[in-house]
Amino acid sequence: MASSSNVEAGNWRPLDINAIPVIEAVRLRGKSWDELALKYGVVNPDPPWKIDLEATCDLLAEESCSPSSHAPDLVPTCALPALERRAEEDDLSETIYADVPYPERQLLALAHSMLQRGLFSEDDLANKMREVARKLNEI
Repeated sequence: MASSSNVEAGNWRPLDINAIPVIEAVRLRGKSWDELALKYGVVNPDPPWKIDLEATCDLLAEESCSPSSHAPDLVPTCALPALERRAEEDDLSETIYADVPYPERQLLALAHSMLQRGLFSEDDLANKMREVARKLNEI
């Protein structure tokens, strides 16, 4: 894993910029928020999940990994430091997700980075996506 100084010095390289099948399937569907909002008559320019995306990035970031006052000797580990996430997002946005609009591009890049770090598997993501789709279609 790269250190923040490597990222700042421009030495950071993403783990792997090859397409991940479960994310590629989402990318190829081409359902951007702009298209969905227009279809359903929603006037809010931001998708309802955007705040969750930003919160997830913040929670995974280094700044959120400060020692607990209840366990000061415990050294926290950060799942995805902010500078590394941003460097990966930039690299992925210029390559395999270049044709995806923002903020969908940020979402796909985050999922890509999290999958590559083993925070969850492709099967976990695919199962969760099916669960969400099933719930949405019940409405």
